[in-house]
Amino acid sequence: MTNPTACPDCLRRSWLLSLAAPYIERTQISPRGPDRLALLRLANEDLAIAVAPRHAQSMLAQVGAMGADHFAEKLSAARCWAVRRHDERYPRTLRVIGAAPSALIARGDSALLTDIAWAQSVSIVGSRRGTSYGREVARSLGNELAAAGTTVISGMAFGIDACAHRGAIEAGRTVAVLGCGPDIAYPASHRSLWRRITESGLVISELPPGTKAWRWTFPARNRIIAGISAMTVVVEAAKRSGSLVTADFAADFGRRLGAVPGPVTSRNSAGVNDLLAGGARVVREARDVLGAISGGESSEEGTSPTAA
Repeated sequence: MTNPTACPDCLRRSWLLSLAAPYIERTQISPRGPDRLALLRLANEDLAIAVAPRHAQSMLAQVGAMGADHFAEKLSAARCWAVRRHDERYPRTLRVIGAAPSALIARGDSALLTDIAWAQSVSIVGSRRGTSYGREVARSLGNELAAAGTTVISGMAFGIDACAHRGAIEAGRTVAVLGCGPDIAYPASHRSLWRRITESGLVISELPPGTKAWRWTFPARNRIIAGISAMTVVVEAAKRSGSLVTADFAADFGRRLGAVPGPVTSRNSAGVNDLLAGGARVVREARDVLGAISGGESSEEGTSPTAA
């Protein structure tokens, strides 16, 4: 399959985010605030003025001067490609969310884009400091879901994310969503995992090649993880874990939300147990997830109104 391409107007947004990244970092953004996507909903000019009023015009002029040849050269050099929001291959599950990226920049198998559909994608997220219990469950879920033909999505972070990816690679397909350019293995110690995913799966980002990770890019990428998934499953999470931001986005977007029960005495399970108390679906094995996304359960059973 020929890789898709994105128009210069859509790609300028990605490059503007890269230029504005250090200024966005200094802007007060709360990933748990009432409108976590407010900044990313702004048009290019409004965004630049909001985060860097003194540098806005120079940034806008810089990206405005970038043309199709510039983008093609940069993407080719990084062995990446891009798809614009209005392309039929852009994941339809992501297109409908607020502040959907104007373009996705990716490295890997573009055929996976068409497989990210309502009944075919599940995100597995959790603590970077996962326990042996959590790591084992994440790897098992990733493996069994991939073996069943489901595309497993996560953020390639330490702990639960990496285990879910590794389990999925052993049996099928996985997609990593990064908070940096798709050509960068982050964290660096996961370079081998990143390489395996780019060779057999897909790595995507809304940021262009060469863009480093910032604190704000992680909650921003979490909206993409939740947005392209029919269901988000949280394996382990403390009460203020970043994984709960992904769960919040899943609820905001009307996606199904599941959680793996953990010991009530475990700090790493406090967040997931709270999700379960709030109505998230109990996930004990892959069959619980497959039943939920295939319509095997009623949308009301075991879920909160926002997570249905």
